[in-house]
Amino acid sequence: MWYLFNRFLKRFFDILICLIAIILLSLVWLIIAIAIKCDSKGPVLFAQERRTKGGRIFKMYKFRSMVVNAESMGAGLFNYENDPRVTKVGRFLRNTSLDELPQLWNVLKGDISLVGPRPCVSYELGDFETLNKKYKKRFEVRGGITGLAQIKGRNENSWDEKVTYDNIYIDDFKKKGVFLDIKILFGTVAKVFKKQDIYEEKADDAMNDADAAKFAEEEIIRIAHLPDEEDTNS
Repeated sequence: MWYLFNRFLKRFFDILICLIAIILLSLVWLIIAIAIKCDSKGPVLFAQERRTKGGRIFKMYKFRSMVVNAESMGAGLFNYENDPRVTKVGRFLRNTSLDELPQLWNVLKGDISLVGPRPCVSYELGDFETLNKKYKKRFEVRGGITGLAQIKGRNENSWDEKVTYDNIYIDDFKKKGVFLDIKILFGTVAKVFKKQDIYEEKADDAMNDADAAKFAEEEIIRIAHLPDEEDTNS
Protein backbone atom coordinates (compact mmCIF):
# COMPACT_ATOMS: atom_id res chain seq x y z
CA MET A 1 0.00 0.00 0.00
CA TRP A 2 2.86 2.39 0.93
CA TYR A 3 4.60 1.73 -2.40
CA LEU A 4 1.41 2.24 -4.44
CA PHE A 5 0.69 5.50 -2.60
CA ASN A 6 4.18 6.79 -3.33
CA ARG A 7 3.89 5.87 -7.00
CA PHE A 8 0.68 7.93 -7.16
CA LEU A 9 2.36 10.78 -5.28
CA LYS A 10 5.38 10.60 -7.56
CA ARG A 11 3.20 10.97 -10.67
CA PHE A 12 1.23 13.82 -9.07
CA PHE A 13 4.41 15.75 -8.26
CA ASP A 14 5.85 15.02 -11.72
CA ILE A 15 2.83 16.66 -13.37
CA LEU A 16 2.60 19.56 -10.91
CA ILE A 17 6.29 20.48 -11.01
CA CYS A 18 6.48 20.18 -14.79
CA LEU A 19 3.46 22.41 -15.39
CA ILE A 20 4.84 25.08 -13.05
CA ALA A 21 8.33 24.86 -14.59
CA ILE A 22 7.06 25.07 -18.18
CA ILE A 23 4.98 28.16 -17.37
CA LEU A 24 7.72 29.94 -15.39
CA LEU A 25 10.44 29.15 -17.94
CA SER A 26 8.44 29.91 -21.09
CA LEU A 27 10.49 33.05 -21.82
CA VAL A 28 13.72 31.10 -21.29
CA TRP A 29 12.51 28.50 -23.81
CA LEU A 30 11.89 31.24 -26.38
CA ILE A 31 15.32 32.83 -25.85
CA ILE A 32 17.06 29.46 -26.15
CA ALA A 33 15.16 28.64 -29.36
CA ILE A 34 16.17 31.95 -30.96
CA ALA A 35 19.79 31.51 -29.87
CA ILE A 36 19.98 28.02 -31.39
CA LYS A 37 18.54 29.18 -34.72
CA CYS A 38 20.96 32.13 -34.87
CA ASP A 39 23.97 29.99 -33.95
CA SER A 40 23.71 27.07 -36.38
CA LYS A 41 21.63 25.48 -39.10
CA GLY A 42 19.07 22.88 -38.09
CA PRO A 43 16.00 22.40 -35.88
CA VAL A 44 15.67 23.81 -32.37
CA LEU A 45 14.79 20.45 -30.86
CA PHE A 46 16.66 17.17 -31.10
CA ALA A 47 14.61 13.96 -30.83
CA GLN A 48 16.24 10.64 -30.03
CA GLU A 49 14.82 7.17 -29.49
CA ARG A 50 15.37 6.03 -25.91
CA ARG A 51 14.24 3.15 -23.69
CA THR A 52 12.08 3.54 -20.59
CA LYS A 53 10.04 1.20 -18.36
CA GLY A 54 9.77 -2.33 -19.73
CA GLY A 55 12.17 -1.47 -22.53
CA ARG A 56 9.54 0.61 -24.33
CA ILE A 57 11.05 2.95 -26.93
CA PHE A 58 9.96 6.58 -27.01
CA LYS A 59 11.26 9.82 -28.50
CA MET A 60 13.07 11.94 -25.93
CA TYR A 61 13.47 15.64 -26.65
CA LYS A 62 16.33 18.04 -25.99
CA PHE A 63 17.33 21.46 -27.21
CA ARG A 64 19.79 20.77 -30.03
CA SER A 65 23.33 21.38 -28.78
CA MET A 66 25.29 19.76 -31.61
CA VAL A 67 25.49 20.11 -35.37
CA VAL A 68 22.89 18.21 -37.40
CA ASN A 69 23.57 14.43 -37.73
CA ALA A 70 26.21 14.60 -34.98
CA GLU A 71 25.29 11.08 -33.85
CA SER A 72 26.80 9.66 -37.04
CA MET A 73 30.04 11.65 -36.69
CA GLY A 74 33.15 11.33 -34.55
CA ALA A 75 32.40 10.00 -31.05
CA GLY A 76 28.79 9.10 -31.88
CA LEU A 77 26.77 8.87 -28.67
CA PHE A 78 29.69 9.93 -26.51
CA ASN A 79 30.59 13.50 -25.61
CA TYR A 80 34.18 14.12 -24.63
CA GLU A 81 35.63 17.48 -23.63
CA ASN A 82 36.18 19.93 -26.51
CA ASP A 83 33.93 17.89 -28.81
CA PRO A 84 33.97 19.78 -32.15
CA ARG A 85 30.37 18.75 -32.89
CA VAL A 86 29.02 20.89 -30.05
CA THR A 87 27.89 24.36 -31.13
CA LYS A 88 28.75 27.55 -29.24
CA VAL A 89 25.24 27.87 -27.84
CA GLY A 90 25.16 24.11 -27.33
CA ARG A 91 28.20 24.22 -25.07
CA PHE A 92 26.45 26.74 -22.81
CA LEU A 93 23.27 24.65 -22.81
CA ARG A 94 25.18 21.52 -21.86
CA ASN A 95 27.21 23.24 -19.15
CA THR A 96 24.00 24.53 -17.55
CA SER A 97 21.88 21.43 -18.38
CA LEU A 98 19.34 23.73 -20.05
CA ASP A 99 19.36 21.40 -23.07
CA GLU A 100 17.35 18.95 -20.94
CA LEU A 101 14.35 21.29 -20.47
CA PRO A 102 12.19 19.85 -23.30
CA GLN A 103 12.13 16.56 -21.42
CA LEU A 104 9.55 18.15 -19.14
CA TRP A 105 7.11 17.37 -21.97
CA ASN A 106 8.21 13.74 -21.88
CA VAL A 107 7.39 13.71 -18.16
CA LEU A 108 3.92 15.16 -18.78
CA LYS A 109 3.32 12.52 -21.46
CA GLY A 110 4.24 9.79 -18.99
CA ASP A 111 7.30 8.58 -20.93
CA ILE A 112 9.60 9.31 -18.00
CA SER A 113 9.58 10.82 -14.49
CA LEU A 114 11.57 13.69 -13.05
CA VAL A 115 13.62 11.12 -11.12
CA GLY A 116 14.53 7.63 -12.29
CA PRO A 117 17.21 5.71 -14.21
CA ARG A 118 18.46 7.82 -17.10
CA PRO A 119 16.90 6.44 -20.33
CA CYS A 120 19.51 4.86 -22.58
CA VAL A 121 19.57 5.30 -26.35
CA SER A 122 17.51 2.49 -27.93
CA TYR A 123 20.57 0.56 -29.18
CA GLU A 124 23.10 1.65 -26.56
CA LEU A 125 23.01 -1.55 -24.49
CA GLY A 126 22.60 -3.90 -27.42
CA ASP A 127 19.70 -6.38 -27.62
CA PHE A 128 17.23 -5.55 -24.83
CA GLU A 129 15.78 -9.05 -24.59
CA THR A 130 19.15 -10.66 -23.78
CA LEU A 131 20.30 -8.15 -21.14
CA ASN A 132 21.42 -9.74 -17.89
CA LYS A 133 19.26 -9.32 -14.78
CA LYS A 134 21.30 -6.46 -13.34
CA TYR A 135 20.90 -4.32 -16.44
CA LYS A 136 17.29 -5.27 -17.08
CA LYS A 137 16.27 -4.37 -13.51
CA ARG A 138 16.76 -0.65 -14.20
CA PHE A 139 13.85 -0.87 -16.64
CA GLU A 140 11.38 -1.88 -13.91
CA VAL A 141 10.46 1.79 -13.47
CA ARG A 142 10.09 4.81 -15.73
CA GLY A 143 13.31 6.49 -16.72
CA GLY A 144 14.05 9.96 -15.36
CA ILE A 145 15.51 13.34 -16.29
CA THR A 146 17.85 12.82 -13.35
CA GLY A 147 18.55 10.05 -10.89
CA LEU A 148 20.75 8.74 -8.12
CA ALA A 149 23.50 7.91 -10.64
CA GLN A 150 23.56 11.53 -11.82
CA ILE A 151 24.17 13.01 -8.36
CA LYS A 152 26.72 10.31 -7.55
CA GLY A 153 29.05 11.18 -10.39
CA ARG A 154 27.10 11.64 -13.63
CA ASN A 155 29.53 11.00 -16.54
CA GLU A 156 32.42 10.34 -14.18
CA ASN A 157 30.95 6.90 -13.46
CA SER A 158 31.17 3.91 -15.77
CA TRP A 159 27.94 2.51 -17.20
CA ASP A 160 28.16 -0.41 -14.78
CA GLU A 161 28.44 1.96 -11.81
CA LYS A 162 25.45 3.94 -13.09
CA VAL A 163 23.37 0.76 -13.33
CA THR A 164 24.35 -0.15 -9.77
CA TYR A 165 23.10 3.24 -8.53
CA ASP A 166 19.93 2.92 -10.65
CA ASN A 167 19.11 -0.40 -9.00
CA ILE A 168 19.84 1.00 -5.54
CA TYR A 169 17.35 3.79 -6.31
CA ILE A 170 14.67 1.28 -7.34
CA ASP A 171 15.07 -0.62 -4.05
CA ASP A 172 15.32 2.52 -1.90
CA PHE A 173 12.23 4.13 -3.46
CA LYS A 174 10.14 1.23 -2.16
CA LYS A 175 11.23 2.18 1.37
CA LYS A 176 11.60 5.97 1.23
CA GLY A 177 9.15 6.98 -1.52
CA VAL A 178 8.99 10.54 -2.84
CA PHE A 179 11.29 11.79 -0.07
CA LEU A 180 14.10 10.10 -1.96
CA ASP A 181 13.07 11.88 -5.18
CA ILE A 182 13.07 15.25 -3.41
CA LYS A 183 16.57 14.59 -2.07
CA ILE A 184 17.82 13.65 -5.55
CA LEU A 185 16.24 16.76 -7.14
CA PHE A 186 18.03 19.03 -4.66
CA GLY A 187 21.26 17.12 -5.28
CA THR A 188 20.81 17.59 -9.02
CA VAL A 189 20.42 21.36 -8.68
CA ALA A 190 23.65 21.51 -6.64
CA LYS A 191 25.43 19.41 -9.26
CA VAL A 192 24.28 21.68 -12.10
CA PHE A 193 25.50 24.82 -10.36
CA LYS A 194 28.89 23.22 -9.72
CA LYS A 195 29.07 22.12 -13.38
CA GLN A 196 30.57 18.78 -12.35
CA ASP A 197 31.13 15.65 -14.44
CA ILE A 198 29.64 17.09 -17.63
CA TYR A 199 31.91 15.21 -20.03
CA GLU A 200 32.63 11.51 -20.37
CA GLU A 201 36.12 10.20 -19.72
CA LYS A 202 38.13 8.13 -22.17
CA ALA A 203 39.48 4.72 -21.20
CA ASP A 204 42.79 5.87 -22.72
CA ASP A 205 43.64 9.54 -23.29
CA ALA A 206 45.88 8.54 -26.20
CA MET A 207 42.80 7.49 -28.21
CA ASN A 208 41.03 9.89 -30.52
CA ASP A 209 37.34 10.54 -29.86
CA ALA A 210 36.04 8.04 -32.43
CA ASP A 211 38.24 5.16 -31.25
CA ALA A 212 37.53 5.87 -27.58
CA ALA A 213 33.80 5.90 -28.27
CA LYS A 214 33.92 2.63 -30.23
CA PHE A 215 35.86 0.91 -27.44
CA ALA A 216 33.47 2.24 -24.78
CA GLU A 217 30.37 1.20 -26.75
CA GLU A 218 31.63 -2.37 -27.24
CA GLU A 219 32.59 -2.65 -23.56
CA ILE A 220 29.18 -1.41 -22.38
CA ILE A 221 27.35 -3.99 -24.51
CA ARG A 222 29.72 -6.77 -23.41
CA ILE A 223 29.19 -6.10 -19.70
CA ALA A 224 25.43 -5.68 -20.13
CA HIS A 225 25.23 -9.22 -21.51
CA LEU A 226 27.56 -11.02 -19.10
CA PRO A 227 26.00 -14.13 -17.49
CA ASP A 228 24.10 -13.54 -14.26
CA GLU A 229 26.03 -14.30 -11.09
CA GLU A 230 23.83 -17.28 -10.14
CA ASP A 231 24.51 -18.78 -13.59
CA THR A 232 28.29 -18.55 -13.15
CA ASN A 233 28.09 -20.02 -9.63
CA SER A 234 25.96 -23.02 -10.60
